[in-house]
Amino acid sequence: MKRLFAVVLAVPLLTLSQGATALCVGCSCEVTYTANTMAFGAYKPLLGSNHDVEGDVNMRCFTTLGLLVSVDIALSKGVYSTVFSPRKMASGLNRLNYDLFTNSGRTTIWGDGTDGTDTVTDNIGLTMLSYVYRTYTVYGRIPTGQSTVLPGSYSDSVFITVTYD
Repeated sequence: MKRLFAVVLAVPLLTLSQGATALCVGCSCEVTYTANTMAFGAYKPLLGSNHDVEGDVNMRCFTTLGLLVSVDIALSKGVYSTVFSPRKMASGLNRLNYDLFTNSGRTTIWGDGTDGTDTVTDNIGLTMLSYVYRTYTVYGRIPTGQSTVLPGSYSDSVFITVTYD
């Protein structure tokens, strides 16, 4: 099993890992850096509703000889959080809660498979000497009710770990 790590920065951001199997010889997968930054924009705490956005994890896999690569994509807690939900963005010493989800209904926290979180898994069919590209949507939410948060520019870095074999 191979692991590849990459860091992407953003309002929440993302990283990566890798692996190898008898089904995939000379395989490699990587997160590409084209659209990994998720920007929540301006949060208005007095509106009384959640602030939802979407972002992408873009990945490509290559094989010299292979049929199938299985990938598992995990997200870290972020730099400012000790738990997956809520994660925290920072502006100096100030914090703003947010969550990252695997589904559009925003019911499954995207984490590393521990503490009640889930990962995103995929099986990718590959042909010899070819790239296959995949995009996985990250569903973000700043929950309502954070009326005491101070104005500022908030950010966090979340690491993406892609394990494949």
